[in-house]
Amino acid sequence: MGRTPPGETRERILRFVRDRLARGEPPTVREVQRQFGFRAVQTAREHLEALVRDGRLAKEPGRARGYRLVERGEPTALVPLLGRVPAGPLDAAIEDPDGWIAARVRRGSDGLFALRVHGDSMVGAGILPGDVVVVRRQPRAEPGDLVVARVGDEATVKRLRVRGRRVELHAENPAYAPIVPDPAETAVLGKVVEVHRFLE
Repeated sequence: MGRTPPGETRERILRFVRDRLARGEPPTVREVQRQFGFRAVQTAREHLEALVRDGRLAKEPGRARGYRLVERGEPTALVPLLGRVPAGPLDAAIEDPDGWIAARVRRGSDGLFALRVHGDSMVGAGILPGDVVVVRRQPRAEPGDLVVARVGDEATVKRLRVRGRRVELHAENPAYAPIVPDPAETAVLGKVVEVHRFLE
Protein backbone atom coordinates (compact mmCIF):
# COMPACT_ATOMS: atom_id res chain seq x y z
CA MET A 1 0.00 0.00 0.00
CA GLY A 2 1.34 3.45 -0.90
CA ARG A 3 2.20 6.14 1.58
CA THR A 4 -0.52 8.53 2.72
CA PRO A 5 -0.12 11.91 0.97
CA PRO A 6 1.36 14.52 3.36
CA GLY A 7 -1.67 16.81 2.99
CA GLU A 8 -4.06 14.07 4.05
CA THR A 9 -1.89 13.12 7.03
CA ARG A 10 -1.72 16.78 8.03
CA GLU A 11 -5.52 17.07 7.96
CA ARG A 12 -5.79 14.03 10.22
CA ILE A 13 -3.23 15.54 12.60
CA LEU A 14 -5.20 18.82 12.69
CA ARG A 15 -8.41 16.91 13.53
CA PHE A 16 -6.58 15.00 16.26
CA VAL A 17 -5.18 18.21 17.81
CA ARG A 18 -8.60 19.92 17.56
CA ASP A 19 -10.32 17.01 19.32
CA ARG A 20 -7.73 16.94 22.08
CA LEU A 21 -7.96 20.72 22.60
CA ALA A 22 -11.76 20.53 22.79
CA ARG A 23 -11.33 18.05 25.66
CA GLY A 24 -8.83 20.33 27.39
CA GLU A 25 -5.97 17.87 26.73
CA PRO A 26 -3.50 19.52 24.33
CA PRO A 27 -1.17 16.87 22.89
CA THR A 28 2.61 16.88 22.98
CA VAL A 29 4.68 16.26 19.85
CA ARG A 30 5.46 12.74 21.13
CA GLU A 31 1.76 11.99 21.56
CA VAL A 32 1.21 13.00 17.93
CA GLN A 33 4.12 10.73 16.95
CA ARG A 34 2.60 7.74 18.78
CA GLN A 35 -0.94 8.41 17.52
CA PHE A 36 0.15 8.34 13.88
CA GLY A 37 2.89 5.72 14.15
CA PHE A 38 5.73 7.94 12.97
CA ARG A 39 9.16 6.37 13.47
CA ALA A 40 10.75 9.68 14.46
CA VAL A 41 9.40 12.46 16.65
CA GLN A 42 10.84 14.89 14.11
CA THR A 43 8.22 13.79 11.56
CA ALA A 44 5.41 14.76 13.92
CA ARG A 45 7.16 18.06 14.67
CA GLU A 46 7.49 18.86 10.95
CA HIS A 47 3.76 18.29 10.35
CA LEU A 48 2.84 20.48 13.33
CA GLU A 49 5.23 23.24 12.26
CA ALA A 50 3.75 23.13 8.75
CA LEU A 51 0.26 23.63 10.24
CA VAL A 52 1.63 26.63 12.17
CA ARG A 53 3.22 28.06 8.99
CA ASP A 54 -0.10 27.62 7.17
CA GLY A 55 -1.86 29.61 9.91
CA ARG A 56 -4.01 26.66 10.98
CA LEU A 57 -2.39 26.22 14.39
CA ALA A 58 -0.69 28.66 16.74
CA LYS A 59 2.22 27.75 19.01
CA GLU A 60 3.24 29.30 22.31
CA PRO A 61 7.06 29.15 22.44
CA GLY A 62 8.66 27.12 25.20
CA ARG A 63 5.57 25.06 26.06
CA ALA A 64 5.41 21.31 25.37
CA ARG A 65 1.62 21.52 25.05
CA GLY A 66 1.53 24.99 23.56
CA TYR A 67 -0.47 24.37 20.36
CA ARG A 68 -3.72 26.32 19.91
CA LEU A 69 -6.36 26.46 17.23
CA VAL A 70 -6.75 29.45 14.93
CA GLU A 71 -10.30 30.27 13.86
CA ARG A 72 -11.17 33.17 11.57
CA GLY A 73 -7.81 34.71 12.30
CA GLU A 74 -8.37 34.57 16.07
CA PRO A 75 -6.21 32.07 17.99
CA THR A 76 -7.65 30.04 20.84
CA ALA A 77 -5.98 29.26 24.14
CA LEU A 78 -6.67 26.95 27.05
CA VAL A 79 -8.15 28.86 29.98
CA PRO A 80 -8.38 27.39 33.51
CA LEU A 81 -11.89 26.51 34.70
CA LEU A 82 -11.61 27.64 38.31
CA GLY A 83 -15.01 26.79 39.79
CA ARG A 84 -18.58 28.11 40.03
CA VAL A 85 -20.10 31.58 40.30
CA PRO A 86 -23.70 32.35 41.31
CA ALA A 87 -26.10 34.09 38.92
CA GLY A 88 -28.85 34.97 41.36
CA PRO A 89 -28.66 36.28 44.92
CA LEU A 90 -25.20 36.90 46.30
CA ASP A 91 -23.61 33.66 47.41
CA ALA A 92 -20.20 32.14 47.92
CA ALA A 93 -18.22 31.50 44.74
CA ILE A 94 -17.03 27.89 44.80
CA GLU A 95 -13.38 27.45 43.90
CA ASP A 96 -13.09 23.96 42.44
CA PRO A 97 -10.56 23.76 39.58
CA ASP A 98 -11.98 21.51 36.87
CA GLY A 99 -9.52 21.43 33.98
CA TRP A 100 -9.34 23.78 31.04
CA ILE A 101 -11.57 25.20 28.33
CA ALA A 102 -10.61 26.46 24.86
CA ALA A 103 -11.43 30.15 24.42
CA ARG A 104 -10.80 32.68 21.67
CA VAL A 105 -8.17 35.21 22.56
CA ARG A 106 -8.06 38.62 20.93
CA ARG A 107 -5.57 40.29 23.28
CA GLY A 108 -3.64 37.29 24.61
CA SER A 109 -4.66 34.74 27.23
CA ASP A 110 -3.01 36.39 30.25
CA GLY A 111 -5.59 37.08 32.94
CA LEU A 112 -8.33 34.88 31.45
CA PHE A 113 -10.18 32.37 33.62
CA ALA A 114 -13.48 30.52 33.36
CA LEU A 115 -16.34 29.88 35.80
CA ARG A 116 -19.42 27.67 35.58
CA VAL A 117 -22.63 29.63 36.19
CA HIS A 118 -25.09 28.50 38.86
CA GLY A 119 -28.50 30.20 38.74
CA ASP A 120 -30.85 31.86 36.25
CA SER A 121 -30.62 35.60 36.88
CA MET A 122 -28.75 36.26 33.61
CA VAL A 123 -30.95 34.36 31.13
CA GLY A 124 -31.87 37.64 29.39
CA ALA A 125 -28.20 38.12 28.54
CA GLY A 126 -28.00 34.60 27.10
CA ILE A 127 -26.23 33.11 30.13
CA LEU A 128 -28.10 29.99 31.26
CA PRO A 129 -27.58 27.77 34.30
CA GLY A 130 -24.64 25.47 33.65
CA ASP A 131 -23.02 27.74 31.06
CA VAL A 132 -19.33 28.58 31.40
CA VAL A 133 -18.28 32.23 31.27
CA VAL A 134 -14.77 33.24 30.26
CA VAL A 135 -13.65 36.26 32.27
CA ARG A 136 -10.81 38.70 31.70
CA ARG A 137 -9.37 39.61 35.09
CA GLN A 138 -9.54 43.40 35.51
CA PRO A 139 -10.36 45.69 38.45
CA ARG A 140 -12.53 48.12 36.46
CA ALA A 141 -15.34 47.84 33.94
CA GLU A 142 -17.59 50.18 31.99
CA PRO A 143 -21.27 50.66 32.88
CA GLY A 144 -23.26 48.08 30.94
CA ASP A 145 -20.48 45.46 30.98
CA LEU A 146 -21.21 41.95 32.21
CA VAL A 147 -18.94 41.40 35.19
CA VAL A 148 -18.05 38.99 37.92
CA ALA A 149 -18.16 41.06 41.10
CA ARG A 150 -17.25 40.34 44.69
CA VAL A 151 -19.30 41.83 47.52
CA GLY A 152 -17.69 41.07 50.86
CA ASP A 153 -16.99 37.33 50.82
CA GLU A 154 -19.62 36.58 48.17
CA ALA A 155 -19.70 36.88 44.39
CA THR A 156 -22.08 37.08 41.46
CA VAL A 157 -22.20 37.56 37.69
CA LYS A 158 -24.29 40.63 36.78
CA ARG A 159 -24.53 43.68 34.54
CA LEU A 160 -22.73 46.68 36.00
CA ARG A 161 -24.64 49.95 36.38
CA VAL A 162 -23.41 53.17 37.98
CA ARG A 163 -25.75 55.83 39.40
CA GLY A 164 -23.66 58.78 40.58
CA ARG A 165 -21.35 57.25 43.18
CA ARG A 166 -23.58 54.21 43.63
CA VAL A 167 -22.71 50.88 42.05
CA GLU A 168 -25.58 48.59 41.08
CA LEU A 169 -25.43 44.98 39.93
CA HIS A 170 -28.39 44.21 37.67
CA ALA A 171 -29.85 40.84 36.76
CA GLU A 172 -31.16 40.08 33.27
CA ASN A 173 -34.24 38.37 34.67
CA PRO A 174 -37.22 40.36 36.03
CA ALA A 175 -37.59 37.93 38.93
CA TYR A 176 -34.44 39.40 40.52
CA ALA A 177 -34.09 42.89 42.01
CA PRO A 178 -30.87 44.88 41.49
CA ILE A 179 -28.17 44.44 44.10
CA VAL A 180 -27.01 47.78 45.53
CA PRO A 181 -23.90 46.93 47.56
CA ASP A 182 -21.72 49.08 49.77
CA PRO A 183 -19.04 50.41 47.37
CA ALA A 184 -16.39 49.88 50.04
CA GLU A 185 -17.14 46.14 50.05
CA THR A 186 -17.48 45.77 46.27
CA ALA A 187 -14.82 44.86 43.73
CA VAL A 188 -14.96 43.97 40.06
CA LEU A 189 -13.03 40.73 39.56
CA GLY A 190 -13.30 40.76 35.79
CA LYS A 191 -15.33 41.30 32.64
CA VAL A 192 -17.21 38.46 30.95
CA VAL A 193 -15.84 38.16 27.41
CA GLU A 194 -17.22 34.82 26.21
CA VAL A 195 -19.97 32.30 27.03
CA HIS A 196 -19.79 28.54 26.40
CA ARG A 197 -22.74 26.14 26.43
CA PHE A 198 -22.58 22.37 26.46
CA LEU A 199 -25.60 20.40 25.24
CA GLU A 200 -24.51 17.07 26.70
